[in-house]
Parts: sequence; structure tokens; C-alpha cells
Amino acid sequence: MKFLDQAKIFIKSGDGGAGGCSFRREKHMEYGGPDGGDGGRGGDVIIECVDNLNTLIDYRYQQHFKAAKGDHGMGKQRTGGTGDHVVLKVPVGTQIIDEEKEVVLADMTQAGQSLVLLRGGDGGFGNLHYKTSTNQAPRRSDPGWPGQEMWVWLKLKMIADAGLVGLPNAGKSTFLAAVTRARPKIADYPFTTLHPNLGVVYMGGEEFILADIPGLIEGAHEGAGIGDRFLGHIERTRVLLHLVDGTQDDVAEAYRVVCGELAAYGGGLTDKPEIVALNKCDSLPADEIKEKLAALEEACGHKVYPLSGIAGIGLKDILGQLFFHIKEARSQDPGVVVASAAAGTAKKGNEGFYRRMKDAEADDGEDDGRYGANGEWIWNDRPDEGDEGEEDDDEESDH
Repeated sequence: MKFLDQAKIFIKSGDGGAGGCSFRREKHMEYGGPDGGDGGRGGDVIIECVDNLNTLIDYRYQQHFKAAKGDHGMGKQRTGGTGDHVVLKVPVGTQIIDEEKEVVLADMTQAGQSLVLLRGGDGGFGNLHYKTSTNQAPRRSDPGWPGQEMWVWLKLKMIADAGLVGLPNAGKSTFLAAVTRARPKIADYPFTTLHPNLGVVYMGGEEFILADIPGLIEGAHEGAGIGDRFLGHIERTRVLLHLVDGTQDDVAEAYRVVCGELAAYGGGLTDKPEIVALNKCDSLPADEIKEKLAALEEACGHKVYPLSGIAGIGLKDILGQLFFHIKEARSQDPGVVVASAAAGTAKKGNEGFYRRMKDAEADDGEDDGRYGANGEWIWNDRPDEGDEGEEDDDEESDH
């Protein structure tokens, strides 16, 4: 499925139907009088937010949406029918913005939410409406009121609790694949990720949504690379995870480049809590890891975590820090809808992996091993089963 996060469309509500002008003409009814009914109301343009939809690709191939006109009023005091409505279905997190991109007309943040964006025109009065004691045979009937029309922008800003930022090839997609069931494209060349990806992380019986966006390079706010417009998908997040590629020569400069692009974009991204991690530590010797962690901590001013998504190093610490900030933000602003409840469209994480992690923490021998890239437990020092079997055989022979 192709991904599209913004589209410009034309919408128009239906015109009202004209009122009828007629008189009752029946045999033996000499005083029939006027009986023209009113016109029907035009159809509305309705925006509906639905789950299981994560792109605006439907609006690439059709840009004009017009509701039906109301039916005309007819004789025998018959009112015209209301025109059919036009319902535009959009994914959770879609904003409707005016043509000049200055005013947000609506922000659809919950599945099932609907809004009448343009109301249909009212129907015109029939001549029955103008009947009075002094004007018993009016021949006046009104046309219907015209509907409303406008061009609008649909802009999708995905709803997630945490967002991943960093330079291209910083390991963001690998980290997302390691902690969730999402399967983004992973390769050893820049800009492998061309559109945002979502995944659900399980943590201590709770869950939160993690968003991965394409990498940023210096000058992205001026259009370099694929630009910075995908940063809109992490505007709603509560915390950012900044991944720095540990195999780079100058990790501090890499950190400053991304921070500069976030500041140039705006949107309150620099005000969000930030967790910095030195990624790809499995490819570095211990002394180099220590040196680059110190350089990063000096650049960002707070603790930096060693991490390797493919080797499973530091995953528990990072996820714990992310969930701590998310839980704190939820308590401070309980009115904001939880991302997983609002969207419900991302792929859920590997629950069994985290259950095994929890069970291992309860054991006394927690430090006897580590987790591999696929969630398997790897023992550090474990006696060979063959040796144990030999000892058992010796004991049996003694008896």
C-alpha cells in the first residue's frame, strides 16, 4: 500500500431544492387552494475518523467531492427529499486545514469521531408557505439556498506515544523491529525508510505506540534529503528517542545536526523529553563505547544509554525510560487520549518476549545471561548437561 500523508481536495455541500408552485385541482373541490411543498435540504459533507486506515492514498485519485442536491417540492403538499450526504473517511490523526494552511478546521484524533464540515443548503419555500387570509392564491415559490464549497488540505499526523529520530542509518528501523512486531524495511544504505512506521510495545502489562520516521540530514528543513515534513508525525508524541550511530567518527556532531533540524522545524519538538542512546554498540570495543558515551553526554547534557537493537543490548533500560516519561505525561494530562486506544491500527509487539523478560527478572540468576536479537535467552556460564549426567551416573553406581 502506498503511503500519502497530505492531500488537497475540493468539497461542496448540496444545494437546496426549489419550492413547488401548484394548486389542488380535483373534481368537486372548488376551493382546492395552493399545495406546493417546500424543497428538500442539500446533502452535507461529513468527515468521519475510522481505524484500520493509515494513509490518505484514496484522495490522490479523486479530489472533488460534491453532495447531492435536495429534491424539488411537489404538489399535494409534498416536501422534497434531502440530498445524499458525502462521507469522507480519514485515518486517526488527520487534520483538516484551510486552503491557505493557516487555520485548522478540525482535528480528528479518535476512531468513530465525525464532523459536519459543510452543511447543505436549505430548501426553498413552496407557494403553500405564503398562503394567508388576504393572499389565498399565492404564486410565489423560492429556489433553494446554494450549498457551501471550499478547498481544504487533509494532513495526517500519526498518533504515537514515543517517536524515533536520528540521522539515516542510525538503526531506528532495527530498533522498532526488535521491540515490536512491525517489520519495516532494513538495509545498509541511507533513507531505507521512506514513510513512517508504527509498532506497539508491551511493557509490564502496559502498552504504548512507537513511531519511526525517515532519517534527517543537515539542511532537511530547506528540502535536503527527503525534507522534514515527516516530523509532523511525531508532534503528538510524549517523548523522543534520539538514536546516534556509534560507528560514526563524531557522534556529538551527529547529535547536534538532528537537534538543529528539530529546532528549525518547530512544532514543540525541542520541548519534549528526550532520551539519547548510542546505537550499534555491538560493533564497538568497550573503550570506544566509553569514549563516545562521554562525548555524547557532554553534547546533550544528560545521561546517554548504550544500545544495540540487533544484539538486544540495553533494550530493557531504554523501554523503561520511555514508558516512565509516557506514564508521567499521561498523569499530568489525563485528558489526552492514549495513543493505542485512539489509533488501534499498529502491529502489536511480541508479548511472549516481554513475558520471558519479566519471568527472568523474578529469578535469582538474573545476571546469568542476556537476551539475543530474536528474544531468546542466552546463558553466560552454564554447566554442560553432559557433565551433570555423568555425575548422576556416578552417584547411581555408588548406591
